[in-house]
Amino acid sequence: MTDKKTKEKKKKKPENKKDTTKNKYSILKKELKEAEEKLLRSYANLQNYQKRMEKEICTIEEETKKRYLTELIDLHELLKKAYLDKDPKQALKLMINNIENFFNKENIKYIDCIGKKFDHNLHHAVTTVNKKDCEDDIIIDEVKKGYMLKNKLLRPSQVIVVKNEKK
Repeated sequence: MTDKKTKEKKKKKPENKKDTTKNKYSILKKELKEAEEKLLRSYANLQNYQKRMEKEICTIEEETKKRYLTELIDLHELLKKAYLDKDPKQALKLMINNIENFFNKENIKYIDCIGKKFDHNLHHAVTTVNKKDCEDDIIIDEVKKGYMLKNKLLRPSQVIVVKNEKK
């Protein structure tokens, strides 16, 4: 009788192993399919997000362009009026004020450089001048103004720098 029970147990074990393996296989197959579907959904979401961002960027670019072009149109009209005016000084003054207001609105600041030490991060030396009794690398003249946009360089100042002439 013990032999029969042992044989039956041995017979049941392989069948259980087969069933367990089949169950594990089915579970893994199901999990794989779910993971695949999740991945496809995530990929679709990413593509939708990218398309949405591209549209938003285009919209922002168009609105920014529109805002700057509107400012430019206003300046153009003022310039036309100044051209047609017998005494254009008032119209030119108004244009300069409009431009300065625009700069203030956009956080554009002039780089004050005359009398300051030359800084290659902010200035572009157009030429150097030799002088006696002067400190080296001091800016004595500005050929073209430089500007900062917030804390970033928009355009460097084009300057003339002093080099101390050796005696």
